[in-house]
Order: sequence, then C-alpha cells, then structure tokens
Amino acid sequence: MLENTTAFVTGASQGIGREIAVTLADYGANVALAARSDGIHETAEIIDDEDRTLTVETDVTDEDSVEAAIEATVEEFGGLDCLVNNAGIAGPVQPYDRIEETDWEYVLDVNLIGAWRCVKHAGAHLRESDQGSVVNIGSIGGKRPYPNRTPYAASKMGMVGLTRTLAYELGRDDVTVNCVQPGPVAGDRIDEAIEKQAAMAELENAEPASIGDDDFALPEFMIPPADVAEQVAYLAGPYGRKITGQEIAIDSGGTY
Repeated sequence: MLENTTAFVTGASQGIGREIAVTLADYGANVALAARSDGIHETAEIIDDEDRTLTVETDVTDEDSVEAAIEATVEEFGGLDCLVNNAGIAGPVQPYDRIEETDWEYVLDVNLIGAWRCVKHAGAHLRESDQGSVVNIGSIGGKRPYPNRTPYAASKMGMVGLTRTLAYELGRDDVTVNCVQPGPVAGDRIDEAIEKQAAMAELENAEPASIGDDDFALPEFMIPPADVAEQVAYLAGPYGRKITGQEIAIDSGGTY
C-alpha cells in the first residue's frame, strides 16, 4: 500500500510514534525515525530493514535540527511523501493557576509549534509528491475539556486549527492534511497521568479528574497503539486521498 513512498515520523522512539513507524514500514514505506532519544535505534531494530530506515536525531523545538533532519531524509530516499507530526509531551498535571509560564511555553513549543516547524521544512517536498500527506497526532483533549491539563489541551486544540488551515494551504498541490485524535492510549504515559491526577486529591483547592466508564461509549475504552497507527497508514495511503482537513477521533466514543 505504501511501497515507493517515504515517511518522516517524529517522536518515533517510543509509544504511538514507534507503532506508527513500524506499521508504515510494514506497509512498504521508507521511514525516517526522528526523535531526541536513542530509542529511534531500537525502533529501527524492530523494523529490521537498513535499506528502508533512517535514524535522524531531531529536536522539534530547534528549527535548524528539523531542517537538517528532513533534508537528510530527502537525500537518503530521494523525496518525501508523508509527514507524521507525533512528537509531543504530556506537560504538567496541575490546576491552571499552579502552572508556571515556562511550562506553558514548552508544551506549546513541542506539541504545536514543533509540528509547524516540521511542515515548514517538509512542505516543499510534499508538494512534489503525487501522494503527499501530513498526519498530525492530536488528542481528544483537542475536542473536550481536560481538567488540570490546560497547556496540553490548548496545544491539541491548536493542532485542529493548524490542520484545517494547512489543508487549504497545501491542498492546491494535492497534499492532504488531517489530525488523528486518540483517546487514552494504553501505555506508560496514561498510567503516569492517572497517578498525577489522583495525587491532587491531597492538594488544597484542587479537584482530581478521573477517567472512567461513564466518559466513553464503549466499555473497553483504552486505545491500542496499533489502532492509531493503522489510521495513520490509511490516511497516508492511496485510499485516503480525498480525506483532508479532518479530525478523526479514535476514542471509544469519548467525544460523542
């Protein structure tokens, strides 16, 4: 489905990003594995195909780093067809009035401005592709309130505006831009967020927010990372060419 295409995946060192990179490779794509940590080499070992993988140390908060990583990808594989903006951080789990401004700035820099930096430098190459696509990884925090997670929620809601606008700016050159919005994805990150929410019960004037059955339409509401990865592959593939400017929730009915 993705043979003879090249994808650049940020945050490919672990979690959803690793799952996405492995899935795209399974469908035949060349994959550039971009992240700050050494985990990108572990992801490459899982894919186990040196000819179709490239590990590129990338910091999405540093424009020079982003530009160099994308140019290295194009040089290695001859072009770029898909950009997956997955790099992100959870940010602080605190009431809005206890969050430091520096934390706000950093969350937005990684989660939202980092995605824009990647599109800025990938856009010209995607326009040259006959199957160009951008898939932004958002969150149901971009569609519903996320108590005690204001920077994260704002960054993910901002991703919706970025997606919709880029869909029009890049669409004239047949590049699609969409946002996949997962609900709680099974793994270490959600476990840590749940623990931090629970800990706020001991703070004065703080109200913990819980994740429970009443929040979702489906009884088994945790999202397997593979479900997110398969949706990304669909949007990057030939059957997703008429889908653009959309937010696609994979959330067990958490935003119905």
